[in-house]
Amino acid sequence: MKRDMDLVRKILLVLEEHPHGFAPQHLAIEGFTEDQIGYHIYLMGQANLLTVSKTTTLADTSPQAIPLSITWQGHEFLANAKEEGRWLQAKSIVKAAGEGSFQVWQSVLTSLVTKSVGL
Repeated sequence: MKRDMDLVRKILLVLEEHPHGFAPQHLAIEGFTEDQIGYHIYLMGQANLLTVSKTTTLADTSPQAIPLSITWQGHEFLANAKEEGRWLQAKSIVKAAGEGSFQVWQSVLTSLVTKSVGL
């Protein structure tokens, strides 16, 4: 399964909108399967964007996890990725360079924010 940065962003947006510090009990995102969401939550735990509980069993077809909360690093990434226009601009830049790593995404988003505040 390919990593989908749009799904990563959507998961963070949904969790940030939840009225409590802990993630909601069930996380559904339109257009994505439970398997896709669970795998991306697992990856986001590896990237320290989320605190997660790994739930993978022998019956699963890919690693799975459930979110517990957004980490400081997750909030930092979302602060740069939240604004839709900036996100679309970053996607365009990363796509033009091929497929970018998470570090590239962070750098592009940080650069766009820095430019927008005149630094």
